[in-house]
Amino acid sequence: MALLALGVIILIVYFNSGSGGLQIPSFGVTVTSRESVSRAEDHDWEELYGPPLITSFVLHLHPGSCTSEVIQALPYLKKAYGSAMQKVLHVGPDSCTVVSNLLKEGKEAWGVEPYDLDDADSSCKSLVRKGFVRLSDIKFSLPYRPDSFNLVVVSDALDYLTPRYLNKTLPDLARVSTDGLVIFTGNPGQQKAKVSELPKFGRPAKLRSNSWWTRYFIQTGLTENEGPLKKFEQAASKGNYEPDCQIFHLSS
Repeated sequence: MALLALGVIILIVYFNSGSGGLQIPSFGVTVTSRESVSRAEDHDWEELYGPPLITSFVLHLHPGSCTSEVIQALPYLKKAYGSAMQKVLHVGPDSCTVVSNLLKEGKEAWGVEPYDLDDADSSCKSLVRKGFVRLSDIKFSLPYRPDSFNLVVVSDALDYLTPRYLNKTLPDLARVSTDGLVIFTGNPGQQKAKVSELPKFGRPAKLRSNSWWTRYFIQTGLTENEGPLKKFEQAASKGNYEPDCQIFHLSS
């Protein structure tokens, strides 16, 4: 009987290994090879595998994230936008970090965290309790009235949306801003989308080129915010600041 049971187990393992590869049921994805993952990234992930599953993870700042880029860019954003930096909404993971930095500088700051905050640290939970940071799915309308903020800063968020949801989210971001949007997106020339990001964001980032975003903004009716853009570039040049992420300055 023991030998029979062992034989059954060996057959199960054999047929599973030959049927396609590693099963990851919690993600709703079967990863069979590097080629198959590459093909999946060429299509709409949601069309292939269904709606993304968001799970609870601690989202700490890490080198290469566009939210960490926001922290580095804050001195130059302040020079570019002046009084418009007095009332800011940050949208994206690690929003607690951005909001905390702005509050320490005497700014009015709020944040929208698109992902789970169950494992947030005590300082972040305090910001949530006080209403400075909200957990909200950005695929739906933001919980703010029109023109609630001077400036809206977005990072590590739009790269995880399909064009279908971008069409809803981007106009809504513009709706709550009076002086413009600053959007930080991944740079396909400097960064790589990782399947390992699935546990955090439900889908791998889709790193789009500058030309893709430019065409998309035009189609959406958003124009470049030329004044602040020039001031930002001048300040960044003087400070020898060279961002790894793409930064777009848009009029709302």
